Amino acid sequence: MGLAFGRLPPPGNWTRDGGDTVRAVSSPMHAKSSRLHIATKHRKLRGEDWVISEMMLDRAIDAINRRIVLVRRYDVPYLAGYSLDGKTIYIDKDLPTGFTTRGQRVKTDRYLILHEAVEKSILLHFGMKYQHAHQIALRAEQAAVRADGVSWAEYDAFMQDCIKEAAEDHSMILPHDLDLTPYIDEHDDEILTRMRACMAKPTGKASSSSSTRKSSRKLAVAGGASRKS
Repeated sequence: MGLAFGRLPPPGNWTRDGGDTVRAVSSPMHAKSSRLHIATKHRKLRGEDWVISEMMLDRAIDAINRRIVLVRRYDVPYLAGYSLDGKTIYIDKDLPTGFTTRGQRVKTDRYLILHEAVEKSILLHFGMKYQHAHQIALRAEQAAVRADGVSWAEYDAFMQDCIKEAAEDHSMILPHDLDLTPYIDEHDDEILTRMRACMAKPTGKASSSSSTRKSSRKLAVAGGASRKS
């Protein structure tokens, strides 16, 4: 799980499968004036498609978005995560969808999805430790954020604020198939115990307690690695 940012397109770029389940559909390419990701039809690129390219990165993220289901109706202790089979990305229901900077709205879900998809793929196919997978996913996410002309420092500041707010949330309603690998590999025993108890209940709901998100407080560290997901 990890940090992320970006995405300017209107809500119409998402389709709902009922409730709060959202399926990502083809999203836009950069507008060269702002470099933020906005809705526009894909066109054939000029030049080689194998060199480092902001446009190709943008399209790669679009391809990931088309292949996953985004769900935003649960609590996720590290703010974002994924299902056991990797087909669903979960983002905390209380996490804002974006922020405004320099007069433009930057939406975060697109890059959170990138991070989670990369991280889960590495865990699933290579059997690596979460910490290694997270580092690779975090670098991919950072590259995508910067490619869209968004300041990583501003993004990190936004996420720090979200983490502080999450630490004050005492409720916990979890998806039944949330992958617990990040919490296990981080030896986050306190939150892991509560999560397992919560997921074992038919309702998937944990009782209110001041310690429910106590572990989230240690995530608030500087340097772009403030979220462990």
